[in-house]
Amino acid sequence: MSAFSHRAFFYRGDSEYLADATAFVRAGLAAGEPVAAAVPPDRLALLRAALGEDAAGVHFTDMAMVGRNPGRIIPGVFTAFCDAQPPGRVRIIDEPVWPGRTPLEYPACVQHEALTNAAFHGRPVTILCPYDGARLPSEVLADARVTHPVVIERGREQVSAHYAPERAAASYNIPLPAPPHAVSLDFDGQGLRGARQFAVRIAGGFGVDETRLDDLALTVSELTTNSVLHGGGYGVIRLWAENGQLACEVKDRGRISDPLAGRLEPPVGRPGGRGLLMVHQLADLVRDHTGPEGTAIRCYFALLPEGGQYPGSGGSPSATGDPE
Repeated sequence: MSAFSHRAFFYRGDSEYLADATAFVRAGLAAGEPVAAAVPPDRLALLRAALGEDAAGVHFTDMAMVGRNPGRIIPGVFTAFCDAQPPGRVRIIDEPVWPGRTPLEYPACVQHEALTNAAFHGRPVTILCPYDGARLPSEVLADARVTHPVVIERGREQVSAHYAPERAAASYNIPLPAPPHAVSLDFDGQGLRGARQFAVRIAGGFGVDETRLDDLALTVSELTTNSVLHGGGYGVIRLWAENGQLACEVKDRGRISDPLAGRLEPPVGRPGGRGLLMVHQLADLVRDHTGPEGTAIRCYFALLPEGGQYPGSGGSPSATGDPE
């Protein structure tokens, strides 16, 4: 086995899922390898029950929580687990895509799967990624063949003829759709504090609670500072409500050259480089687009339901701003 192994597993039904997943876990435990399983809640319950006493040797993580933003998975799940283990091989079950993932989240899932190959190239890590072959669309399974060098299906393990992770990541680096309504503010180096205050005021008007306002403020501070330092010295911030979430976008003239920016800790001794990492940890979802014309980073924060309705979902926020 090469140093890094990344395999997609197309399962059909619980029995097939459990047969391969438990075999994968037990093989790791028998070899003395630390094992983690980051899967949705229903899979967690099934896997724990099927493993019985062996479950005590597995580090379980609810992927619906930690992986709600797929950009968190590499640093917050994979790297955190691997770095906490003694030298040697580790193995991980990673199920970032399941029925119920939204179209808004899915492109970030594909980018996560594609970037995992670059993030762990050369490291002694074995990752098995289950995909529900009976319920997921054929397009999702096709993407998995592009992001994984090996695919397991119906008991057969084959090298994927379609493996091209860079192409997969690039294919989902697409311009983000313009929101139907938003409030916006231009900023430069003299207006960083004002941009942060603007975002907090607008978000408060939409109903974001105090704890999340702090997270939003930190997110905006990091993104706008990056715009000033690396994005041409200025940018624009926009906010709006969308499907029960607050969306906050910062756009500038810069370009992200490192596709793993925000997914890995910067090398020891390098100043800075942790802003995007923090943004991925704070936001419920991060989508981005970068190209010759500039970069847009869009962060989502869940709004709390109030009386069955999401505050601000029906129109403009109860705060001042210039509608686009």
